[in-house]
Amino acid sequence: MTAIQKQRVRVNEQIRVPEVRLIGADGNQVGVMPIKEALALAEEAHLDLVEIAPQASPPVCRVMDYGKFKYQQSKKQQEARRRQTTIQVKEIKVRPKIEEHDMAFKLKNSRRFLADGDKVKISVIFRGREIAHPDRGYRILTQMAEALADVGGVEQAPRLEGRNMSMIVTPK
Repeated sequence: MTAIQKQRVRVNEQIRVPEVRLIGADGNQVGVMPIKEALALAEEAHLDLVEIAPQASPPVCRVMDYGKFKYQQSKKQQEARRRQTTIQVKEIKVRPKIEEHDMAFKLKNSRRFLADGDKVKISVIFRGREIAHPDRGYRILTQMAEALADVGGVEQAPRLEGRNMSMIVTPK
């Protein structure tokens, strides 16, 4: 619930409509009634009249403890934030003349990153005259994509950007 939504929750005398659909403290629907009767019922139960659905016609109000309601809403927000995961982009850098063992090591790290739910950007860095052979970089990237096919898919195909050729792999 954002700050704007928090301001929109109206309680007791802040509700300015002639009649409301009332839900009792036990959760059962009481029915449509004038606002004065709804406020009297809430006062009688020593609770608050809280507007739940202001856009409905007539607006839906509930008899409840407003402090408890605010506390439950903040708990829901905290839980939603806790469940939210951030996806990072991890980068693996290789050279056109990479050896087999080094390639296996880079693939192992890429698998670990993909298993953790992160995207992996694999870059082939060309130095000096190596840029004359971009096909080698493309071959390395396609080999890596094939090796990672069981745990991830290619989001961005191999692309040459200056002296770097890169592709992005996302987890499945």
